[in-house]
Amino acid sequence: MKVFPRWARVLGIDAVIKGIDIGIHAPADDYRRAVTFIKNDPLSLGALVTTHKLDLLNAARDIFDSLDPYAELLSEISSISKQGDKLWGHAKDPITSGLSLEAFLPVDWWIKHPEAYALIIGAGGSSLATTIYLMDKAKHGKNRPAKIVVTNRSKPRLEHMQKIHAGLESGVPVEYHFCPTFEENDAVLVQMPEYTLVINATGLGKDVPGSPLTDAAVFPPNGLAWEFNYRGDLKFMHQALAQKIRRNLMVEDGWIYFVHGWSQVIAEVFHLELTPELVNELSDAASNLRPV
Repeated sequence: MKVFPRWARVLGIDAVIKGIDIGIHAPADDYRRAVTFIKNDPLSLGALVTTHKLDLLNAARDIFDSLDPYAELLSEISSISKQGDKLWGHAKDPITSGLSLEAFLPVDWWIKHPEAYALIIGAGGSSLATTIYLMDKAKHGKNRPAKIVVTNRSKPRLEHMQKIHAGLESGVPVEYHFCPTFEENDAVLVQMPEYTLVINATGLGKDVPGSPLTDAAVFPPNGLAWEFNYRGDLKFMHQALAQKIRRNLMVEDGWIYFVHGWSQVIAEVFHLELTPELVNELSDAASNLRPV
């Protein structure tokens, strides 16, 4: 809410941002009312969907006039925009997660470390989007993980992810682990080979305090730890930082993901073209508001 006015000045946008606060896994009618309001209100140009990407589309799919290919594939939306009098839903996470990962992942990481995995804790929309990016053979060639491992505390999201992966035929093997407790996540983590990328794709540390791991968790040596969150207590990130020297870890928070995620949506809503230089300018404009 503090960043948008700065970005509006950078982009020359005459607009304000207003929030609609909906509880996690809210009743379908709550999502439908919000989407209907955006569609019918002439002053509402669109929206960023933060933590309800699957639930909102599931509840309000019929209100949209069109969905982009990623939204159709993932059954989620992270952005709402208007094309004339038509309401569009977009799934930006495969794009934004990829841009964010490319910002800190060393070049040819999995070519140089062909034994390395990617472990993603959480099976929500951002997690699924990241797996699709990692699997993309046309984009990455051989620079892909030897295996992708996903854990989640409930089975339906894992089953949904598995169904989508089956249709992709990417050639990258995937393991799905039902882990209702933090200790079970620890047990999967300790099996990861060195150089593995470990991602906290849960809301723990942002939406609610905590981490999907216990303090006894051990990160793979020479690996990377990516905290998707950029605000909150960021406990997962601090757990990784505590092992950074001992395990030789690279640790990244979710700030760049935040910048790409919001800027991609703003570009869609206001029909703007983003350049790398403009993204850097937006990041700089907000840098002193970055949570410590």
